[in-house]
Amino acid sequence: MIGIDEVGRGSLAGPITVAAVAAATNQKSNIKNKKLRTALLCIKDSKKLSPKQREGWFRNLSLLTSHSSLVWAISSVGSTTIDRIGISRAATLAVGRCLRKLKIKYKKSKIIFQVPCVKIMLDGSLYAPRTYQNQKTIIKGDERIPLIAAASIIAKVTRDRMMTCWHSRYPRYGFATHKGYGTAMHRAALARYGFCMLHRRSFCKNLNGKL
Repeated sequence: MIGIDEVGRGSLAGPITVAAVAAATNQKSNIKNKKLRTALLCIKDSKKLSPKQREGWFRNLSLLTSHSSLVWAISSVGSTTIDRIGISRAATLAVGRCLRKLKIKYKKSKIIFQVPCVKIMLDGSLYAPRTYQNQKTIIKGDERIPLIAAASIIAKVTRDRMMTCWHSRYPRYGFATHKGYGTAMHRAALARYGFCMLHRRSFCKNLNGKL
């Protein structure tokens, strides 16, 4: 069973980042490993956690992935591609990349990743490529499905770290603070300095009268 979530869909700058978390399950779709199942029941949607709490869960999930019952993958699609194909297609592209990475990871652990047998649960408005037929998009899935909540934390922490790194190259935009979202601080920086390579032109063009 796989839980998938994304972060950065509404951002004015930076990538959209998708994480996929896969856990081995039994015939009743319950996670096989009892310790892992218990841990995931305590997890929360990343939006309901502080940055410190997200970092803590991220470290816990990294430790849990040392067990063959759980693996995760992450993929980001940048602003240039988002401008070219649109945010929805970019998100689906990232989902597909994550699923291909999971196949490789499971192959290394000698577990067979059989596409027809894999149950894929995606949050909100996410979709996997059509070749994955056993998929379901769940509204507020990050609040209802522990594996999706885990994916939301991995995606959020990874993208936040990425944007903080970009801050050192473009400090005047304040990416370390707002992570590329359209805050007043970010809009003011855009009005003063214009675009940098991280900005999504297709998102920012509608802001001309509001900057």
